[in-house]
Amino acid sequence: MCGILAVLGCADDSQAKRVRVLELSRRLRHRGPDWSGLFHHGDCYLAHQRLAIIDPASGDQPLYNEDQSIAVTVNGEIYNHEELRAQLSNHKFRTGSDCEVIAHLYEEHGEDFIDMLDGVFSFVLHDSNDNSFIAARDAIGVTPLYIGWGLDGSVWISSEMKGLNDDCEHFEQFPPGHIYSSKQGGLKRWYNPVWFAESIPSTPFDPLVLRKAFENAVIKRLMTDVPFGVLLSGGLDSSLVASVTARHLTGTKAAKQWGSQLHSFCVGLQGSPDLKAAKEVSEYLGTVHHEFHFTVQDGIDAIEDVIYHVETYDVTTIRASTPMFLMSRKIKSLGVKMVLSGEGSDEIFGGYLYFHKAPNKEEFHRETCHKIKALHQYDCLRANKATSAWGIEVRVPFLDKAFINVAMSIDPECKMIKPDLERIEKWVLRKAFDDEENPYLPKHILYRQKEQFSDGVGYSWIDGLKAHAAQHVTDKMMLNAEHIYPHNTPNTKEAYYYRMIFERFFPQNSARLTVPGGPSVACSTAKAIEWDAQWSKNLDPSGRAALGVHLSAYDPQESITFAAGKGSAKINNKKSRMGDRAAPELTVSS
Repeated sequence: MCGILAVLGCADDSQAKRVRVLELSRRLRHRGPDWSGLFHHGDCYLAHQRLAIIDPASGDQPLYNEDQSIAVTVNGEIYNHEELRAQLSNHKFRTGSDCEVIAHLYEEHGEDFIDMLDGVFSFVLHDSNDNSFIAARDAIGVTPLYIGWGLDGSVWISSEMKGLNDDCEHFEQFPPGHIYSSKQGGLKRWYNPVWFAESIPSTPFDPLVLRKAFENAVIKRLMTDVPFGVLLSGGLDSSLVASVTARHLTGTKAAKQWGSQLHSFCVGLQGSPDLKAAKEVSEYLGTVHHEFHFTVQDGIDAIEDVIYHVETYDVTTIRASTPMFLMSRKIKSLGVKMVLSGEGSDEIFGGYLYFHKAPNKEEFHRETCHKIKALHQYDCLRANKATSAWGIEVRVPFLDKAFINVAMSIDPECKMIKPDLERIEKWVLRKAFDDEENPYLPKHILYRQKEQFSDGVGYSWIDGLKAHAAQHVTDKMMLNAEHIYPHNTPNTKEAYYYRMIFERFFPQNSARLTVPGGPSVACSTAKAIEWDAQWSKNLDPSGRAALGVHLSAYDPQESITFAAGKGSAKINNKKSRMGDRAAPELTVSS
């Protein structure tokens, strides 16, 4: 993924302003360490920090049309760019970049071309003919994007908050599936799928249709001119991504360039559930497996860097981002620049353990809709920014537009968890890849219980974070929390600790408003907490908070939150199937 920054309609077009734009753009260089570019026309600037994945030799940005009257700076990948090029036979392309089609599509269709793009993207396009501009973000928000406004009437667009927070009077997240047009004077939704209305679908479940849609989503994401691999936790989602990738890699352009043996990567505390499962899946698929170990102290030491890069104080996002951040650094050191990952499946199929308590298919389906719509604030934000911190691009096939359309059209009755019928969470996905003749995965992996990433890396990771926060946040501080942080008031010492760090990096009110809030159990929305009365007494985003569901759930009689008046810190007592041992240092085995 690249980094983009645009300053549009600013009152100052001096050399000093150019220098300032370049200075702010450098804050995004971690996202694109391969090249930098700047376009300046009148009162508009488009800056770009490039991570070269497609056409590394000539695809530097900004990109232009034939006479350079249209300039565009893009963060993303357009998977159908070759088909689009074929439709633009009367246009002359300067590079092999997949993103160059955007400038030519605008020439051909004006602003009404966004839905033609199959991929993930954030971009700003400037038209010198009338000094107008548009900005757009992909359907789900896989790529991050922020919009801000200056006191001089300027509009700012940036891949990350740190690119504009110091120079804007107000800024916010640019909503996914929207386009901003200077001609129209505001935001308009371009992504309007059937499922967005949250009406209950009735299409019968067809395993082969779902399987084919996912395979197509993976195959199109094998488009790369650089070394790549897969993130493999050993859970269902990442294992399916790895299995389908390994099955279809041979014969692709990527295989001809980099070899047909897939590389896989996993991170965890020594002895963690994910490490064991990932190794088994790797051996089954025949991948070149790289296992990274970290200690609780390694993770704690990285927390400030993680919050700076991921730009959130959300507890579950920080818990999960930290191991991913550490792993990404190791992956980059091996020369890999792109990875495939399994984000999005739990939202689409109701994979979080709290879905066991969904009262009916209507509420089940609405919850999945709400979860998908919020992905840009949680898992998409984590996956993109934790990897981009080290100049790595992550691709998420479960969030392919066509695949989502297929998956969200299935009658939610088929997605419901039904123990009496031996249907666990994500049963339809498991069933779609349960092929007796040509198995994709071993049965026990295909039917492994959901494990949230922040839990799967080792249960003592979260326990260690809580204990560390309790050493730095006192009961007295918690008593005043609502006065110090009236918006999204932290209700645990862990949350308070993260908030202090966030506010130091991003002190603006606009910054704190970009982070979602509200009660959650096992990553639920606030509404879903109503599904089980005891959950409201144990509000923790860990999957182990799904009491009565997770096989290693917290003991409800011993679960202690670090809230005001709760006394000194105490680690949650858990009934764990696996011991957790701290690794002596960050190590790598391949």
